Amino acid sequence: MYYVPDGTKQCGYYECKKCGNRFLSLQTMTRIPCPDCASEVDYEIGPDETLADVTDTAVLLQKIEGEEEVAKMDALLSLAITGGDFNWI
Repeated sequence: MYYVPDGTKQCGYYECKKCGNRFLSLQTMTRIPCPDCASEVDYEIGPDETLADVTDTAVLLQKIEGEEEVAKMDALLSLAITGGDFNWI
């Protein structure tokens, strides 16, 4: 699978509020750092910001449970990365 390892039974479906990227993660917390935006974090925060607001930009949309459901969601999200070649699904 593309986002999570084969055999994963539970994962989180996230959307980054900063870049709009949607991805799967083994974590299921409400907010986590976006893998794409994490490398570009500006740790110089202002007086109205907290470090969590700057780093944890991805919000949990849905908790995916069940090995088949995780595999389906991973395959669907991977279509954009593979260029739409859905013959391998």
